[in-house]
Amino acid sequence: MLAEMKGINEECGVFGIWGHEKAAELTYYGLHSMQHRGQEGAGVVASDGKQLKAHKGLGLVNDVFKQADFSEISGASAVGHVRYSTQGGKVFENVQPLVFKSQTEGMALAHNGNIMNAKYLRGELEGQGSILQTSSDTEVLAHLIKRTGLGINETSITEAINKITGAYAFVILTEDKMYAALDPSGIRPLSIGRLGDAYVVASETCAFDQIGATFEREVLPGELVTISDEGIASTRFAMRGRRKMCAMEYVYLSRPDSDVNEVNVHASRKRMGKELAKESPAEADMVIGVPDSSISAAIGYAEASGLPYEMGIIKNRYVGRTFIQPSQELREQGVKLKLAPVRGIVTGKRIVMIDDSIVRGTTSKRIVRMLKKAGAAEVHVRIASPLIQHPCYYGIDMSTHDELIAANHSIDEISEIIGANSVAYLSETGLETAIVKDKTIHQGICMACMTGNYPVKENSDQEAVYRG
Repeated sequence: MLAEMKGINEECGVFGIWGHEKAAELTYYGLHSMQHRGQEGAGVVASDGKQLKAHKGLGLVNDVFKQADFSEISGASAVGHVRYSTQGGKVFENVQPLVFKSQTEGMALAHNGNIMNAKYLRGELEGQGSILQTSSDTEVLAHLIKRTGLGINETSITEAINKITGAYAFVILTEDKMYAALDPSGIRPLSIGRLGDAYVVASETCAFDQIGATFEREVLPGELVTISDEGIASTRFAMRGRRKMCAMEYVYLSRPDSDVNEVNVHASRKRMGKELAKESPAEADMVIGVPDSSISAAIGYAEASGLPYEMGIIKNRYVGRTFIQPSQELREQGVKLKLAPVRGIVTGKRIVMIDDSIVRGTTSKRIVRMLKKAGAAEVHVRIASPLIQHPCYYGIDMSTHDELIAANHSIDEISEIIGANSVAYLSETGLETAIVKDKTIHQGICMACMTGNYPVKENSDQEAVYRG
């Protein structure tokens, strides 16, 4: 039952480019830089101004495009997607961008996030005669757009989006325009860049660096951006309050070289480590980090505590991320293949092991056991984020209370379960300080999975309730 219940959310990466003769190739490189956001499928859809041409498949970006002939998806605009999906399972039909064609026009749609009222909207659409071809919630938006009878434009997209509840970043490509939209709370990341005369949009700014583009600005919460040969235009489809960017983007999901909501990820993680050292010191000989997303926090903890930072764990670079594997069995096997202790460093030492989060506890337990088997005298686990005690409904694979170790056990029990000598977590105040310190009032973070305070909920009429 748990495996079935987990199958409702996804965490993905989207990319789009307008006005470049090598649009499809650049999209490939952009997706490659965001491979960490999804490992189950990838795709590119390009437009030459007359038709949409797609190449997509299951697997990593390199595997999907290994035999690709980019001349077959040529054009001056393209949209791409890397997918980690749980909804609908790992099937080709759900690999994005999804392409829809009618007698008059077509569109390709890429989506990062989760449509919370997708089941309700799907039932409503089917009741009106729509036949949906995939089990992805992304397809719902395409049908809502076409149902307006207004064609594909700012008006129809705005009308359709306003029926959706959830956290989302959309990129939509037609034969003659590209659209990008962000949910009214700004929970998911989406940025705009420039490459010469071309416009680029991406989930993470590391994609801009990959192709040599420069960052221009964030897509604002509740904003619909239209890009065409005439330039770029902005439409607001919802009122914007204080932004609630997903805290897990900083804690775990994003690459350290990305800037999310104009805050550098590495710098914020380093501050998390410093705050954690202030709150939860430990008597130890060294600090180590669990590669890769915990390294920045470990460096910060070491600096603030005065303990030396050491490389106590090495990572096999050719194994995917265990958190976003599609099954618990693969997660557990992935830990064995992925990490190894540096015995000459950890043997006989009291270690502070920094990790970014504990979700299910499986990975932490195996790492602690691995370090002690390698000879570590003590392992004190310090987590650079608060306890994750609540499901995420906004697009991350943490969908039930039952699978969250902190929702069902005390900190002392967690310490015993994972075999650590002690466990401590960063406070909610510490996390917020590390991320939004010295930033303007419109910037904030969503910590719903930690606090249970959800910025977006569904009311009885299936409409979005956005909380400032």
